[in-house]
Amino acid sequence: MREVNVKDISDAVRDIAIEANCVLGDHEIEYFKKMAEKEESPTGREIFEMMLENARIAREERIPICQDTGMAVVFLEIGQDVHLVGGDLTDAVNDGVRRGYEEGYLRKSILKDSINRVNTGDNTPAFIHVKIVPGEKVKVTVAPKGGGSENMSRFRALKPAEGIEGVKDFVVQAVAEAGGNPCPPVVVGVGLGGPFEKVALRAKEALLIPLGQRNADPFYAAVEEELLERINKTGVGPQGLGGRVTALDVHIVQGPCHIATLPVAVNLNCHATRHGERII
Repeated sequence: MREVNVKDISDAVRDIAIEANCVLGDHEIEYFKKMAEKEESPTGREIFEMMLENARIAREERIPICQDTGMAVVFLEIGQDVHLVGGDLTDAVNDGVRRGYEEGYLRKSILKDSINRVNTGDNTPAFIHVKIVPGEKVKVTVAPKGGGSENMSRFRALKPAEGIEGVKDFVVQAVAEAGGNPCPPVVVGVGLGGPFEKVALRAKEALLIPLGQRNADPFYAAVEEELLERINKTGVGPQGLGGRVTALDVHIVQGPCHIATLPVAVNLNCHATRHGERII
């Protein structure tokens, strides 16, 4: 049994929240340049140039890539041989978010209540997802998620008879209808299977998959490729102003479901695929 102090988790959340909001990773930048070369629209190419320049300035001056620094979505993979000490885990994560957003001068966007709409003032609470895994380490992932792209989330309970073609049509329709609202080119997360709450979480987890990485299942890898091609034929283009590149990539996370169901969820990320991770 290995002891891990929750203060270490809190510090990791604080650091990642700042880093993810200000630094677009080298892999993402190179992938961005690769996709920019595929853009045929002059306006689209100009937008790509502005996005790359924005990412450069944000990295060099340590300022947010976007004014919407998002809600703090935190994924924790905790080894079953870990004993957490030093206080409450949820409090520690929220303390990390609070310090990160205050010390990083990041916009606070969380409300205490959806209807009364009073800002909490420190971007807490975080939205925490915990998974128990083998081992004696803790993996901390923080994914700041903006409101514009989150508003374009879609869910549909398809009839099983609609099959994979129904899934593909729904995903393409969701991206086309979103248009320029999620600040394309987008990353498309698709969740398949599970009860209502699980399929949505799978769609969000799909956004953490590295750009260019295909599903381990060859069937779903081929579906991802087809969806990317179809989405990029919609003509939405960068920032919704037309072009060849509407999506940077499509990722699917699939899982079991009931025999009478075929749930599918779509969660979109803007062009800045902001997230980071630490292993403790």
